[in-house]
Amino acid sequence: MNIAIIGSGYVGLVTGVCLASLGHQVICVDNVKEKILKLKKGIVPIFEPGLESLMREMMKKKRLTFGFSIKEAARKSTAIFIAVGTPSKKSGEADLTYVENVAREIAASMDSYKLIVEKSTVPADTGNRIKRTIMLNLSKSDKTKKGKIDFDVASNPEFLREGSAIEDFMNPDRLVFGVESKKAEMLLREIYKPIKTPIVVTNINSAEMIKHASNSFLATKISFANALAQVCDRVGADILKVAEGMGFDKRIGRSFLNAGIGYGGSCFPKDVDAFIRLSEKSGYHFNLLKEVRNVNEQQKAAFLQLIEDKLWIVKNKMIGVLGIAFKPDTDDIRNAPALDIIRALQHEGAKVRAFDPQAMDQAKKVLKGVGFCANAYSVAKGCDALLLLTEWEEFKNLDYQKIRQSMRQPLIFDGRNMLHEKELSDSGFEYYGIGRGRVL
Repeated sequence: MNIAIIGSGYVGLVTGVCLASLGHQVICVDNVKEKILKLKKGIVPIFEPGLESLMREMMKKKRLTFGFSIKEAARKSTAIFIAVGTPSKKSGEADLTYVENVAREIAASMDSYKLIVEKSTVPADTGNRIKRTIMLNLSKSDKTKKGKIDFDVASNPEFLREGSAIEDFMNPDRLVFGVESKKAEMLLREIYKPIKTPIVVTNINSAEMIKHASNSFLATKISFANALAQVCDRVGADILKVAEGMGFDKRIGRSFLNAGIGYGGSCFPKDVDAFIRLSEKSGYHFNLLKEVRNVNEQQKAAFLQLIEDKLWIVKNKMIGVLGIAFKPDTDDIRNAPALDIIRALQHEGAKVRAFDPQAMDQAKKVLKGVGFCANAYSVAKGCDALLLLTEWEEFKNLDYQKIRQSMRQPLIFDGRNMLHEKELSDSGFEYYGIGRGRVL
């Protein structure tokens, strides 16, 4: 099938590359000229394991191309996926300006039946608004088109995790199709035919809700684990063992019960805010999600308080930071807890050095006054404290004896509960994790 992907950011690019690998003819479109020029050269502007090699393979097989023109892409394609950004407004509500603009351009380009698929994360009722926008602009662009060009709007939310996006796309837990016609459903089934997984077919509003509800529930599990960690510290319990014991219960599960310094990224913070706002507009105050958001912010504050308590005087101390990305295996620093922690320490007069395996270039654009180092050992040299803020696998395998010898003071604050407390303590470190049983 000929497929157009409008928006070549994280979701759009991964979707386009993976759909091409399923055998479709895909064109990815974006209005950022620099991005498209790089993609045409086989250069991926984001870090995602396996993406660049798969993209180049699809380009070589001539299944994947890139362009600037929505009109050209739309006319050549049967299915058009909208994968543009939906950033948050100050109110927390999703800004759907880009979605509306794309819908208008699609309407102006249509000359035959099209299936327009929402891939961006959008609030409920967006599909109806896209449909209305297309109908109005079909009428405006050419009155003879009205009623003569058929089209469908569908919702097909993505559930991709940064760092494992290709695997998540090719082997998903489920596919969700929000449709209004059998034709739209059958086209989506044809597009995803090679993927064997349960398919949930529902109306568009329900599909849109499934995405927001899923991310908000996962954020709730994380905040529950973080709140639980605070209690563990106060009563002398170990959150790792508590979460392990809970996780064996099949009704609960172990995933997303990892206590730490809070969630970040482009999805959870934005989607929780948008879901709260959507609920308020519908007349329901989702106070549970408001507390999920509060706990996430409090977790960073509690971590900073721990550092100040154990370090005593923060001003003029050299603090080393390992990890800036919001999670491992990505260069994404959007809403990364590390950014807030670093800035708060700088505000208190601390000097900060940092290293991240992939996010350094992004971090340099937004963090001022930070000494960026070539590796973890350079970060630790002469430091009064070392903070682990992103659980990169390589940080597990560092020579901590060597690090201990190079530091001014042997303090480690593990914001992800990734390291082995006993091994570090035996090496002469004072180790502080999250919810590990410090009786406060």
